[in-house]
Amino acid sequence: MRNEARPGTHWLLGCGNMGGALLGRWIAAGTGPWRVIDPAKADAPDGAVRGAGDDDPAVVVLAVKPQVWREVVAPLAGRVAGAVVISVMAGVTAAALAEALPGARIVRAMPNTPAAIGQGVTGLWSADAGARDVAGALFEAAGAVVWLEDEADFDALTGVSGSGPAYVFGFIEALAAAGCAAGLSDDVAMALARGTVTGAAALAANDPAAADELRRRVTSPGGTTAAGLAVLMPGLGPLLVDTVAAAAARSKSLGGE
Repeated sequence: MRNEARPGTHWLLGCGNMGGALLGRWIAAGTGPWRVIDPAKADAPDGAVRGAGDDDPAVVVLAVKPQVWREVVAPLAGRVAGAVVISVMAGVTAAALAEALPGARIVRAMPNTPAAIGQGVTGLWSADAGARDVAGALFEAAGAVVWLEDEADFDALTGVSGSGPAYVFGFIEALAAAGCAAGLSDDVAMALARGTVTGAAALAANDPAAADELRRRVTSPGGTTAAGLAVLMPGLGPLLVDTVAAAAARSKSLGGE
């Protein structure tokens, strides 16, 4: 397969939170031109045009809810042969997309919300080497890119990184609430919790040491951190296993709805 998209415009179907965040990064990176086709009737942002054009697209990004994707893509069936079609929908398989869009060069992608500030991580899979080049170049504008060897791993990826920012935000909420329970004011507890999590994440991103080593560096034997971890760690691992499993199972089920 060729290593680039055919000439033409780029289309985004769905301009909600994730689609809009990605589009902002792509426009800033000089990709496109972009057209936005949104079932929710959202306005196209600056740098994009609303509605399909007369020309067939070179790249189509599908960022609609998995439950409605078939009706949304039906009008494209005769227009995307040879185009790179990138799905950011949970649970919808490449085989289902290929059946609905004959001749399209399918890529599956699962970004996460930090993509809005160029700090996302996007999991990608495609059987088409040329389409991988096109998709990789797009998502590198939004942060890190991780390629999967097996499409079957996509639901687990969704449970870890696609849903993961919400777990982190939930941890910030819970840590702040624990601070309040220990006697801090709401504002102070939230400032401490937010700053601690974002600071620790920045350190993890910039220090090559493994996460368990970073944890050990903070934990003096018999100290305060060791006392807290003795409560946290026994339940944290099993809880996250169940959390990711639940999200992955929901991702898998969405493809059949």
